[in-house]
Amino acid sequence: MSDAARVWFRFLRLETRIRIAVSNRLKAVGLSIAQCDVLTTLTEREGLSQQDLAERLYVTKGNISGLIDRLAAAGLVERRSLASDRRSHAIFLTPAGRAAAQKGIEAQQGFVSETLGRMPPKDLEEFERLILASRDLVRSAEGEGQVEAARARK
Repeated sequence: MSDAARVWFRFLRLETRIRIAVSNRLKAVGLSIAQCDVLTTLTEREGLSQQDLAERLYVTKGNISGLIDRLAAAGLVERRSLASDRRSHAIFLTPAGRAAAQKGIEAQQGFVSETLGRMPPKDLEEFERLILASRDLVRSAEGEGQVEAARARK
C-alpha cells in the first residue's frame, strides 16, 4: 500500500470517528447532524430558499425538502412564501429552532475544545495548512473529472 493510500484510509477512519462522536453529542441535545447543519446555517443567514440550503450543505433539493418538513413539524423552522415566487419558500428559524441551534453549536464547540483545541497552536496551524492544501487538490481533481466527463459525453 502506498503512503498516500495509507494516509487516505486513516483520514477516512478519522472522519468516521469524528462524525460518530459529534452525532452522539448532538443526539444528546435532540438533533441529528443534518438537522444541526440546517439550523446552524440558518443562524448565519435566515431566509434562504431550500435550493440555497441544499447547495450550501452539499445535498440534493429532495433531501433538504424532507429535512425541512421534519424541522417544520418539530416547530424548529418555518417556511414563508417569497413575494417574487409564490412556489418557493424562504426558511426561517423559530425561537425553538434558534435555541436548538445554539445547543448544537455548543455541543460541537465542546468537541472541538476537547480535540483540536488541545493541539499546540503551531500544530493546529500546520494541520489547517494541510487541510487547505488537500481541499485545493480535491477541487482540482473535481475540475479535471468534470472536464473528462464532458469529453466522454461528446
